Amino acid sequence: MKPKKDVTIYDIAQKLALSSATVSRALQDNPAINKNTRKRIQDAARELGYRHNTFASSLRKQKTNTIGVIVHELNSNFITSVLAGIEKVTTEAGYDLIIAHSSESYQKEAANALNLFHKRVDGLIASLAFDTKGLDHYKSFEEKGIPVIFFDRVEEKSESTKVIIDNYKCGYQATQHLIEQGCKKIVLVTASLKRNVYAQRHKGYMDALFDNKIYFDKDLVLIKDLSEQCGIEAALEILKMKPLPDGAFITNDFSAAVCMQTLKDYGVRVPDDIAIVGFNNDAISKIVEPQLSTIQYPGIDMGEIAARNLINHLRGISNIKHTNTIVVRSELIIRKSSLKKQSHF
Repeated sequence: MKPKKDVTIYDIAQKLALSSATVSRALQDNPAINKNTRKRIQDAARELGYRHNTFASSLRKQKTNTIGVIVHELNSNFITSVLAGIEKVTTEAGYDLIIAHSSESYQKEAANALNLFHKRVDGLIASLAFDTKGLDHYKSFEEKGIPVIFFDRVEEKSESTKVIIDNYKCGYQATQHLIEQGCKKIVLVTASLKRNVYAQRHKGYMDALFDNKIYFDKDLVLIKDLSEQCGIEAALEILKMKPLPDGAFITNDFSAAVCMQTLKDYGVRVPDDIAIVGFNNDAISKIVEPQLSTIQYPGIDMGEIAARNLINHLRGISNIKHTNTIVVRSELIIRKSSLKKQSHF
């Protein structure tokens, strides 16, 4: 069976004995066209099955009203909340989203960037994969004047616009809190130090130890992928350490929750034997027992801020080139998992 031919504005014009220009304006809800005529045209368009040719229109206007988003993964509460923030702002502004994810691969990220460039997105919001080095694969956007905003995982030394939290401060605060609870042998479970977020949290951890005259032992730094399996592996490595560490800063709540449960399965008491702090303030941090101390990382705010800055740039309200780095507020939330000194609760 042959597919039906697309209905055009000329078909609607012919049916209603009107000019194609009148039909076109009415379909764009132009107030210059009488309200009743607009309704008659829009009803006829629905009845005939007319579809607006967004592609042809966008080619004429050199604008697609779409924003590309590249994330490094999709199965995280943090990324979900960032996307919710982006979507809230872009929907209100009349933009569609095309979301791509790199699965922590530079190659896939570069391919996604090229694909979104060819899809003619008006702007791009991106977070870098574990192994991404440099930003050459985003050069085509710069050359065409297409704005790009990076969030969370960024190239710190680049002049690109970035929306981040103060990861150094967070790493320092989490470690300092454990030290104040009396911890002297603190494990850090984190991800690739090539990526800014983990490198900065690691630096904060090291400096807190130094400031409190606690020896930095590189064997207490476990570099993982922050998955469920990572939580189990970290717990098993901690159990082999003699004496047992009395504190752990795990830079992902889900991994921290799994690690904590595995330690408890082996008879380790939390926080009495080992105090634990996570990162992100995911929902799981309030469900586990004891509830998990963590860093509040407001993903929804980060998404909204990135999207609003991009759209304001596209509308000519502001210029992102004048804004190098935007730091979103974050804070340490203290719960029972880290409180060895219960009197502080």
